[in-house]
Amino acid sequence: MRPHEKWKESVRERVYDLAFKPDGSQIIIAAGQRVLVCDAKDGTIIQPLKGHNGTVYCVAYAKDGKRFASGSADKSIIIWTSKLEGILRYTHNDAIQCVAYNPVTHQLASCSSGDFGLWSPEQKSVSKTKVSSRITCCGWTNDGQYLALGMMNGVVSIRNKNGEEKVKIERPGGSLSPIWSIAWSPSKDEHNDVLAVADWGQKLSFYKLSGQQIRKDKTLNYDPCCISYFSKGEYIVMGGSDKQVSLYTKDGVRLGTIGEHKAWVWTCRVKPDSNYVVCGCQDGTIYCYQLNFTTVHGLYKDCYAYRDSMTDVIVQDLITEQKLRIKFCELVKKIAIYKNRLAIQLPEKINICELKEDNSSTLNYSISKRICKKFECNLLVVCSQHIILCQEKRLQCLSFAGVKEKEWVMESMIRYIKVIGGPPGKEGLLVGLKNGAILKIFVDNPFPITLLKLSTSVRCLDMSASRNKLAVVDEHNTLFVYDNNSKDLLFQEPNANSVAWNTQCEDMLCFSGNGYLNIKASNFPVHQQKMQGFIVGYNGSKIFCLHVYSMSAVEVPQSAPMYQYLEQKMFKEAYQIACLGVTDSDWRDLATEALEGLDFETAKKAFIRIRDLRYLELISSIEARKKRGENDNEMFLADVYAFQGKFREAAKLYKRSGHEPAMKKAVNMYADLCMFEHAQECAGITDPKVSLKLITKQADWAKSSEEPRTAAEMYLSAGEHMKAIDIIGEHGWADMLIGVARKLDKAERELLAKCAVYFKKLGHHGYASETYSKMGDLKALLQLHVETSHWEEAISLVKEHPQFNYDVYFPLALWFAENSHFDEAQEAFNKAGLHNEAVKVLKQLTHNAMVENRFNDAAYYYWKLSMQCLDIAREKEDQRKEMLQKFESFQHLAELYYVYRSIQLYTDEPFSSHMPETLFNICRFLLNNLTKDVPPGISKVNTLFALAKQSRKLGAYKLARYAYEKLQELHLPSRFRESVELGSLTIHFKPFQDSKELIEDMMCYRCSTNNPLLQSSVCINCRQPFIYSASSYEVLPLVQFYLEEGIRDEEALSLIDLEVPHTDEGHAQGHTTDRGVMQSMRIDDGLDYTEEDPFTATMSFEQGGSTFVPVKVSRSALRSMSRRDVLIKRWPKPLKWEYFRSLLPDVSITMCPSCFKMFHSEDYELLVLQHTRCPYCRRPIDGHNGSTLQQSRFSEFPSLS
Repeated sequence: MRPHEKWKESVRERVYDLAFKPDGSQIIIAAGQRVLVCDAKDGTIIQPLKGHNGTVYCVAYAKDGKRFASGSADKSIIIWTSKLEGILRYTHNDAIQCVAYNPVTHQLASCSSGDFGLWSPEQKSVSKTKVSSRITCCGWTNDGQYLALGMMNGVVSIRNKNGEEKVKIERPGGSLSPIWSIAWSPSKDEHNDVLAVADWGQKLSFYKLSGQQIRKDKTLNYDPCCISYFSKGEYIVMGGSDKQVSLYTKDGVRLGTIGEHKAWVWTCRVKPDSNYVVCGCQDGTIYCYQLNFTTVHGLYKDCYAYRDSMTDVIVQDLITEQKLRIKFCELVKKIAIYKNRLAIQLPEKINICELKEDNSSTLNYSISKRICKKFECNLLVVCSQHIILCQEKRLQCLSFAGVKEKEWVMESMIRYIKVIGGPPGKEGLLVGLKNGAILKIFVDNPFPITLLKLSTSVRCLDMSASRNKLAVVDEHNTLFVYDNNSKDLLFQEPNANSVAWNTQCEDMLCFSGNGYLNIKASNFPVHQQKMQGFIVGYNGSKIFCLHVYSMSAVEVPQSAPMYQYLEQKMFKEAYQIACLGVTDSDWRDLATEALEGLDFETAKKAFIRIRDLRYLELISSIEARKKRGENDNEMFLADVYAFQGKFREAAKLYKRSGHEPAMKKAVNMYADLCMFEHAQECAGITDPKVSLKLITKQADWAKSSEEPRTAAEMYLSAGEHMKAIDIIGEHGWADMLIGVARKLDKAERELLAKCAVYFKKLGHHGYASETYSKMGDLKALLQLHVETSHWEEAISLVKEHPQFNYDVYFPLALWFAENSHFDEAQEAFNKAGLHNEAVKVLKQLTHNAMVENRFNDAAYYYWKLSMQCLDIAREKEDQRKEMLQKFESFQHLAELYYVYRSIQLYTDEPFSSHMPETLFNICRFLLNNLTKDVPPGISKVNTLFALAKQSRKLGAYKLARYAYEKLQELHLPSRFRESVELGSLTIHFKPFQDSKELIEDMMCYRCSTNNPLLQSSVCINCRQPFIYSASSYEVLPLVQFYLEEGIRDEEALSLIDLEVPHTDEGHAQGHTTDRGVMQSMRIDDGLDYTEEDPFTATMSFEQGGSTFVPVKVSRSALRSMSRRDVLIKRWPKPLKWEYFRSLLPDVSITMCPSCFKMFHSEDYELLVLQHTRCPYCRRPIDGHNGSTLQQSRFSEFPSLS
């Protein structure tokens, strides 16, 4: 820091305060009873302002520059305009001590000995607030929200814009340490508002807005009268009883003296956004100083160290932009850096820092040595083990312990010194003197070595990387470059103020001067570009430039010197320059020039840089050919020209060689360019193979030129059928494609298959089928039918070739399942031999039906499952027992869900199509057949509720009471609760008995025993199972009988089919009706048999036991039976047939031949008329079949039963 006095002015009156206009053009000064307006450039008084009758103590300018204010001992405040006119005066009760404008709202704070006031242009009056002590200074925060007041009693009061106290800071000295000056830091880098407080306890303190002290007090050793911040808050200026103006850091570290005077300094201010300081003294003298902050820095390669904020050192890697700040609480005077050493000179010592070596890439310096001595020097240099101090003509070499080891005294002033490297402890120094001498000194050698002697003073020096060349800039800004060995002058350049050799290239240097950067390579002309600053280093493509106070690394493409080498065909040297840093286009130019110059090694390196694989392949092929012994450079160059698009030049070189391979290359080149006439001309022959090849090339060109039909025709004429088929197929020309397919021989299977593939893509099933038929590829044909869902054709083919059953029926089953035809899907799975999948489909359908309360469907699917298990049992003997058990279980579940459907409709829907007797019978049947484990979906509550309602309606009050009692034991839905409770009460008013008619309906037709309404499904006397109608669930007059041992089903059927030997004409004869395949039976009055009837004999015997005794018939009994009396369930194997005989001749019964369920004939006929199928197994009935898709298309499927 070097202060320079710009001007001085004396006003002969004590100067108490001064303030700058915000634009820095004027200064207003409180001097005596006047306010002086001065020019800030030279201190000339523009105009004195008179308006006060007492001494003016304070002045302040508004932030917008439109007004300023002055306060006086006459207790008044005057508001002045920028045109120097007074516009307003207001008063306090005491002398005015200080004034301050709010930087945001332009509100004026005026402070007297006993109060302070706040005035703004919008207010007519001034609001005043009393205080307990005299106010000496004041200041607003940067945002204008708070006002700080410094007082004589050592208190700092921080108040808001309304004058209310928010924070109170009490200094330790109290009234013995009056606050004389305060200032808020204008720095925008601070996270908190910082208040600097100077008191007459000779302390400088810093506080946050909250009142918290930031750091320890700084001792001043004088009474401070004024304090002021620089515009950015980086420095503080203070003056007082020491008669000096001093410069401090923002942390309170004293940096030096700006000016010394003969009287106390009462006020000092920094000019906005500048480094000018103006101060006013007690003797009426006003001084203006300009502060020049010199750059203190050091550079080694790409590591740069410089001083910041006067007390900090920042080490910066100029390549990676990493920075490290090292803080010192003292003024940093000199900095030197070399390799891993960093030397910092402070006022009383020198710190030696060492770079820590670790795996991290971050900068990490720590202090390793300290030399605690005060040194005066002009230049400082650090080596690996020594410190070099330069003071005018003298050089001193000190160890890190502070011991002086060597000293050199020069014949003239030292102007420049630089470390040029060397072993540790033996480094070399390059020294330039004012008399023009250039010396080289080794730190371990007491004798300097003279390198050159110039006639003018040395300004800057540098030596090339190999130490073979020396560059010197003299005081006349002329650059000289010498050969270090011969001392010959190689060249010189004007307008140079600094120079640096490239550390990576021996023949390149750069120098700066007159606002230009100059780069010179070898003996080529200088390349210039605009750049401000001084060159201090040159490393690769990075030029390190110092401009004003900042160091920057400038990336400079080395294009110009590279092209200079290329012009001279010096490819290797050009490559070395390019490695320092050029653009991609420069690399390409270098690679191309080297390739055309047949320098394949350099070209390859350059193309690798830009990652051009095409040219690298070319170079690799040429190198391989050279290894094989080829050495025709014209052929190599022709290949390069052809690759670059210089086809005429390439063709000329190919023709000049005269070799057949060269002519072929020329032909191929023109063919690739679609210049077929030139290709034919180069060929010079009419070889059919060549013609076909050229036609193919021409077809390729037509294809790429978006003329596909022409290309296809050319491919066909050239015999390239596959390419032609691809083009025709991609464009959808089916007619053209079928023409090609029909012309092809059936042996050309690959081409025909390609045609078929395109036919499939185009949706031409017929053409594809024709093509596959021509090929004889049955599997592909079947797959075509399957993919296009042409199932009729697929099934007709698979009938002739059953080995493809799986290929057809499996996708057919999936198609059925996707289209919700699950019955047909199940049958298709069976056809495909996938019984497990068929069972899975049925199980899933059954589960879905139960979950969705489709109990009719659930019954049907359970019946289907049972029949599927029967099929598996018949085909797989090892699973027969398991499958027969499942058959019985599924049959039972099917019947339960079948009957529960009617109960569910009754309880969930408002109307029912069933008669009360039917619902009554269904409920009893279901309850009789339910076990402890009730099947999912079947509600016992619904069943008992329906039974209770129908029993009451039909007069079965005893059964109804039983149902209500059972319901009360169960958890009832809310919709049933009221009805059940009411029914349970009212049923007790009915007789506790059931209707006799209902009991008579439960008579066993074998033993004539009347059974209770609720019991198991067998007679309580004879244990004969009841046979129920599948519609009304009444007990049918049927008794099951069994064949004696030795009688086979076929024999029994033949015996029963015989006519009855004799009949009694007086009795009505029984007759049977054949309804399609249904068995209907009507038995007339009894017959007279010569042999005892086994049914009659059994009926006359009262069993009364717990063991069931079945009816067994002999051959004679069978012979005595009429076919009209017997119903037979012809179960498929491994099940046995079941035989039933009717004992009531006037009851007509019909049995479904599919599910073997028995109905009253009238009920069955009505159900068939309603549904056109069996209500249980859904088998279509002849004459009522619906014409559905599945029936019309897949009538060949056999029934599962």
